[in-house]
Amino acid sequence: MAPTRASLKGFLATAKKALVSPPTQRPNPLTLVVGNESADLDSICSALLLAYFRTHTPPHALHIPVSNLPRADLALRPELNAVLGPAGLKPDDLITLTDLPRDGLRPEDTRWLLVDHNVLTGDLAKSFSSRVVGCIDHHEDEGAVPHDFPSDQPRIIEKCGSCMSLVLEHCKFTWDALSNLPCEGEAEGGSSTPAAECDAHLARVALAPILIDTANLTSKDKTTDRDVRAAELAESKLLPGLRTLSSSPSPPSSSSEPYDRQTYHDTLAALKEQIVGLSYRDVLRKDYKRWTEGPLALGVSTVVHGFEYVFARVGDQSREAFLAALKDWAREEEQKLDVVAVMTVSRPGGMFTRELLVWGLNEKGVEAVGRFQKKFGGTLGLETWRGGELDGGGEGEAEWRLCWRQKGVSHSRKQVAPMLREAMRESARL
Repeated sequence: MAPTRASLKGFLATAKKALVSPPTQRPNPLTLVVGNESADLDSICSALLLAYFRTHTPPHALHIPVSNLPRADLALRPELNAVLGPAGLKPDDLITLTDLPRDGLRPEDTRWLLVDHNVLTGDLAKSFSSRVVGCIDHHEDEGAVPHDFPSDQPRIIEKCGSCMSLVLEHCKFTWDALSNLPCEGEAEGGSSTPAAECDAHLARVALAPILIDTANLTSKDKTTDRDVRAAELAESKLLPGLRTLSSSPSPPSSSSEPYDRQTYHDTLAALKEQIVGLSYRDVLRKDYKRWTEGPLALGVSTVVHGFEYVFARVGDQSREAFLAALKDWAREEEQKLDVVAVMTVSRPGGMFTRELLVWGLNEKGVEAVGRFQKKFGGTLGLETWRGGELDGGGEGEAEWRLCWRQKGVSHSRKQVAPMLREAMRESARL
């Protein structure tokens, strides 16, 4: 029999079966690949493709991609459907935190590779931080992952627009080798799927986060040569597959959708920005990250529209209701935040704009807010939002909430969260 490879759908089915098998029947150790808690396209897609390519790389150990969110939260990401559909997948095919075995995973029976972050966070960190054996990330190196990983595991922390670009750079030779192999018999009648079509599926997944995270390779602040090369590599794999599909006598499917870089980006961007119809709580948890600094906890939500839009068209359409929902979210049992922040990104009239709301919820949180404002207000170009309409409390009080227009628009959550954490570390020491 001629050699084949797994399709993305077949690979995920195999990975999920291995994960939910009884402990005595699972691979030991299980190797899991996980993105960060925001579970955006970059984290989900990078974990999926890194796990796929490393599974197909000698010694061919199964790598299980885990989307770092509960299964119910997949519904908050409509852009995923536009990525998975042309790749022959559905959201149900993905593996999420909800799918982790109910009987638990013993840390010593697992190994973890991190993508799109270099510090394991959240509930996973409580049990598995010591089991991290590899990392591919494009954020600031926090120094938490050791340099003495096993020689066969990556430790790649480099700046670029999308983590996917680093994944493709790392896995290029594996993908090139796989491009000669069809996917095992999943086509009609049990025949193999042509190699070019298999590559087209992979390329759709690869291109989505690269284009979104670099504004279609036009962002001067984010786009690097790595991102350009990665997009070119993925497109070189995608286009032959589309030509194969267009000449096939079979009925057209979502896999054979025409590809245009600008159209693909615009479709994904529009879907990502759909928040009308969501509750305020859903808006806050849609793109959220949490960190701890000693005894203090920080949570930062990113919202893809400005506050005025959120108050006028989303949730209960009320700033008072939004602030109440934010406070409730920060004080939920699983959060218990000392500082909560919301960053907005919008383009009113075509102008790229950022806003930032920071709320200290107790004495140490208030102290951290004051330190953050004094130390980083100038760097971020913070200007009071609408005359202080969202501000409340103050220095020395039980709470302190400040909202600004952030003129330093090049500073995203990647830069602002470390600033907040630094202010929290200084407050925690007092």
